[in-house]
Amino acid sequence: MCTGRCSRFVAGALYPLALISIICNIILFFPDWTVTYARDGEITEEVKYMGGLIGGGLMVIAPALFIHVTGKQGCCANRCGMFLSILFAAAGVCGALYSFTVATLGLVNGPYCRTLLSWQTPFKNKSESYLQDREMWSVCLEPKGVVEFNVALFSTLLVCSALQLILCASQMINGLIGCLCGACVEKGPL
Repeated sequence: MCTGRCSRFVAGALYPLALISIICNIILFFPDWTVTYARDGEITEEVKYMGGLIGGGLMVIAPALFIHVTGKQGCCANRCGMFLSILFAAAGVCGALYSFTVATLGLVNGPYCRTLLSWQTPFKNKSESYLQDREMWSVCLEPKGVVEFNVALFSTLLVCSALQLILCASQMINGLIGCLCGACVEKGPL
């Protein structure tokens, strides 16, 4: 597979992953499918970091656009374009790492919810993981189903950002190969 086609494949795979990341992050602002909690500031802290919107979304979609354009320029495209695709892919790696880190923290710390005592993050700094003990989830009384909600969306963000990380890193390698092989654009008949 030539580096131009590989670039188009990477970009094509990054588009839906970035879109999924953006959608997941936006949905996380509305636990129990209502705006009440976001309006009152009663949402999980990691949602406010916008890892899916900024990291897995904007910081990946911009490199994907450039990588896609670079891939359209021919088999090995051109040295300058492939070199720049390395830099853009590195920005994508940074965005994916940010999204991955925020999603991991969101899963480890657990949701912000109302318990019998007050609004808090009841699973944060616990010795045992709430992810393995579903009986602990009943501690969160409001918003309804917030634990399942957060686990599903932060897990989706985690998977998307891991795939984005792999794709952007592979584009860095692909860009290096394209940069070294130079311009080998196929010429038409004379």
